[in-house]
Amino acid sequence: NEDATAPSMRAEGVENIVSVVGEHGEAFPGEIHPRVVWHRDEPTTRQAGFEQMRAIADPESGAGEQVDGFVIPEVGDVDDWKKADEALTVVEAEHGLAAGTFSMSVIVESGAAEIALDGLREEMGKPSNNLQRLFLLVDGEVDYTKDMRAMTPTGGLPEWQSLRHNTSRGASTAGLVAVDGPYDDIRDVDGYRERMRENRAMGMTGIWSLTPGQVEVANRAPLPPVEGSWLLEAGGERVEFASEDGREVYHGDAVSLRETDDGYDLTVDGRTETLDGDALHDRLVELTDYVPSLDDIVDSMEEFEAAKEAGKGAIAMTRGATLEIDGMTVEIGTDRMWDEATYQAAQTPILVFQDVYEHRPDQHEELAETYGEAVVERASEVGN
Repeated sequence: NEDATAPSMRAEGVENIVSVVGEHGEAFPGEIHPRVVWHRDEPTTRQAGFEQMRAIADPESGAGEQVDGFVIPEVGDVDDWKKADEALTVVEAEHGLAAGTFSMSVIVESGAAEIALDGLREEMGKPSNNLQRLFLLVDGEVDYTKDMRAMTPTGGLPEWQSLRHNTSRGASTAGLVAVDGPYDDIRDVDGYRERMRENRAMGMTGIWSLTPGQVEVANRAPLPPVEGSWLLEAGGERVEFASEDGREVYHGDAVSLRETDDGYDLTVDGRTETLDGDALHDRLVELTDYVPSLDDIVDSMEEFEAAKEAGKGAIAMTRGATLEIDGMTVEIGTDRMWDEATYQAAQTPILVFQDVYEHRPDQHEELAETYGEAVVERASEVGN
């Protein structure tokens, strides 16, 4: 009930939230966090946000008991975060609810809010506030761009990778969840998927969805793939090999390979290298990478758990493949050391899977159909 709602329609927007959540909220399988109005520099807007929260949270409306928390936009420094927290505390007291009943998520879309992330963990531990209610940190790049007075030649948004990184770091430090803001090129599904990949590499769990198509991608992308795949870095991008009869086949023209009297000529992006067998192996290892499936990750974790139980602190994990380029096959293999830190890093996508499995029993059947019952059972138990 903020940016996407015209100011003259916001009172009706609150009524719509109350009506829809009151009627359908109990059957909704996820959590419900309405976004209200707020602004660090505008007391009247903060007052309006308070009134919106009070109306939605009213137990008499039928919606309050279905609402899990509220999303607060346009926050400023940490004192402003405390104002929003205090507003929620007053709402809870007015409705006879315990302090902290509602969670609070904030949209980091100002320089002041970004700086506030550094001291957030310390502030959350103070008895003078209820900031322990914090749940999500969402970056808002559009308003952040405005606040930073940033300009680009095209009028588009800067990348703001630092904002996403800082939001993720703040969430990690404070034990919260980091979520990326809206991806407004709603027809660019591939770009949306790539944005999610970048975000996951920075520790962000999710991304704002604006359309049903984006929702579908967002629900599936964080989970490990069903099948593992080999990638080749060429032509400025990473190309997936095609798995054919036990071989990983490259179909493209950015890389070529031929055998010569001196060994092999490997051409990558127009640059040719003459290599012997060992050097060719090492070069292809440099150019390739493997994306593990859910089954692969579980296998590796189980293998490490067994080794640890046997008294080993570190083991080597071997992975190999038969690559085919221009009809020529080359065997490659790598050994990666696994220790406790590697295990915990690999566990991150498994924890996401386990979280989905625990909180969305309505998806159990679909997950079993997608991955297979045996894999789902092992994935839900590994690491516990």
